[in-house]
Amino acid sequence: MKAAFVTFYKIEIYCEDAEKIEWENIKVYQESEPIEISIINKKKDHCEIILSEPVDIKRKTYISIKDKCFEVPYSNLFKTEEFNEKYYYDGFLGCRILDDKIEFRVWSPVATSIDLVLYKNGDQSLQEEPIIFNMKEKNGVFSGEVDLKYKGYFYTYKVQIYDKIEEVVDPYAKAVGINGLRAAIIDLEETNPYNWQEDKYVKLENYVDAVIYEISIRDISSNENSNIKKRGKFLGLVEEGTFSKKGVTTGLEHIKELGVSHVQILPFYDFHFESVDERDPLKRYNWGYDPQNYNAPEGSFSLNPYEPKERIRELKTMIQKLHQNNIGVIMDVVYNHVYDYKKSNFEKIFPGYYFRCDKFGNISNGSGCGNDVASENKMVRRFIKDSVIFWAKEYHIDGFRFDLLGLLDVDTINDIYDELKQINPNVIIYGEGWDLNTYLEHDKKAIQMNAYKTPNIGYFNDIIRDAIRGHTFEAEKKGFAGGESKEHDIKRGVVAAINYDESLKGPFISPDQSINYASCHDNHTLWDKISITNKEDSVEERVRIQKLSQAIVLTSQGVPFIHLGCDFCRTKQGHENSYNLPDIINSVDWDRKYEFRDVFEYVKGLIRLRKEHPAFRLNSCEDIKKYLKFLDCPSRTVAFKIDYPRDAWKEIIVIYNSNKSAVDIKIPNGVWNVAVDGRLAGVDALYKIYGDKVKAAPISAMVLFR
Repeated sequence: MKAAFVTFYKIEIYCEDAEKIEWENIKVYQESEPIEISIINKKKDHCEIILSEPVDIKRKTYISIKDKCFEVPYSNLFKTEEFNEKYYYDGFLGCRILDDKIEFRVWSPVATSIDLVLYKNGDQSLQEEPIIFNMKEKNGVFSGEVDLKYKGYFYTYKVQIYDKIEEVVDPYAKAVGINGLRAAIIDLEETNPYNWQEDKYVKLENYVDAVIYEISIRDISSNENSNIKKRGKFLGLVEEGTFSKKGVTTGLEHIKELGVSHVQILPFYDFHFESVDERDPLKRYNWGYDPQNYNAPEGSFSLNPYEPKERIRELKTMIQKLHQNNIGVIMDVVYNHVYDYKKSNFEKIFPGYYFRCDKFGNISNGSGCGNDVASENKMVRRFIKDSVIFWAKEYHIDGFRFDLLGLLDVDTINDIYDELKQINPNVIIYGEGWDLNTYLEHDKKAIQMNAYKTPNIGYFNDIIRDAIRGHTFEAEKKGFAGGESKEHDIKRGVVAAINYDESLKGPFISPDQSINYASCHDNHTLWDKISITNKEDSVEERVRIQKLSQAIVLTSQGVPFIHLGCDFCRTKQGHENSYNLPDIINSVDWDRKYEFRDVFEYVKGLIRLRKEHPAFRLNSCEDIKKYLKFLDCPSRTVAFKIDYPRDAWKEIIVIYNSNKSAVDIKIPNGVWNVAVDGRLAGVDALYKIYGDKVKAAPISAMVLFR
């Protein structure tokens, strides 16, 4: 037998033998007090109980029938318009300094009381008698004020719900102490680096003009051979003039040399303290897909994690320095789940609301992490929007990459875009649009198949990823670059997975939506995947596959995305999932840039080619259909021609050959300049081709122009 509230007055009860139940013996209790039943409607497979008075959600409700008693969850009630009309709140939440006082507000319609708890220290290990203030409630919002003398203190809330008291951190906390276990009372104006008011978002005409480089603050500098002094820190990422002992640029200098427009940075909000201990960050490693405090920076990246203002100032300095080099910052955000929902501040402040459940209170787990955030609930949606807007405004973040975006709903992500577009017209928003098994209607999921419902949102294009490198979850699959016949899917990727024609169809309604990639932090690095699928090939042949893979990404329509180090054959020593493995696995070995300098120069040349030639950045489906045409060619090759009148090169031919032998490709007769071949890539003519055919070298890409 299962039951659920569907309104403040109605309970639905489901059981296999509903017709055999003696419904007249059923009783409803709020804790130990009975509630009068007005009507019992018997259905074939369930029963509806109508109460004579609305339920009080501050108390648990139970149903008893004969010798059985069970709790009735409120999770379905919390999704109703009736609940929203009564409890939705659009005023200020969190902590703020107002003239001569400090104000606190927290939302919890189910709490019976909330106390504000003040500490001098942000470190829980220090013994201290806190100062406690009782907060007043009005329609589910608890508020309190204290004197300005408490600025610089730390605070928590003691929340009493269903006779249980929990001490929690404010979900809206914008600054925290060590390990994020106490929020900090600060003035954010005092965290701004010099000239912060002049810092600007990076300008971007169209999504497709971006070239995104995925990095980790820790990975990019943690190896000693980076010669970066502040290794693994916000400020280490933007140290200038860094070179390895072998003379190659590292860190920021490497990013600048490569020529990308944006860096997508793995999570840098506050991680859960059980994943990375900010007191001793080198003790444990974690990517950070385990949010604890969404609106505060992670302390392990700070030179002084005990000082809340310092970690904020250092992060802002990092962003400012990247902007000064015309590099946009895309923040990797994880609003789809938390580390452990039972331990989360959300669940302790309002159990049953922030995490997606079925109507009977069973938690959804499409994330594979034990919980899914209920973005469709109005105050959850509001929190996600408030959080993203805060990062965009306070930290000048240029864009957001949403982890497991498919667990969020289309209304939430569209609302976020609309809000951010008002703040920054050049904002980029994209995410993983995988269709995961969560308790959300299919047509409401922000997934690839619903891309037409989110026209301004980008999605990671697994069509081109799996076509290039082979299926992610089938290690032996080689993909096109490794020698498989995957021409059809390569073509789908080339046209940004739009509806190009009856043969080449994809889920996207514009090239802006296609984030093209062959590798990211998840799964094997591209080099490690090639080393598995093509282990019989020589290093030289694997290098050719690496180059061809990146050439496909960078010459296809859509938005190219490159994983840190895949421009010089980065390896994680064969480890597929390195989210918590030590630095020896995850850190970037800059000696490989020296060893595979030709790969780096090749990718650098392709980026320059793309940036200087708009033919590779067509920003509408109509232009792709009109100006890009595929050529007939042999097996395991793909060739296409772009005739874009706004490009200085009036005719461009691109060829991909994954055969281990040279292949003749028929082309329009005449004289052609070669800008890219299997060895070099760039914008200058390497040599000329005469006639009506070209010999494409083994495992290579070519770009010809005239």
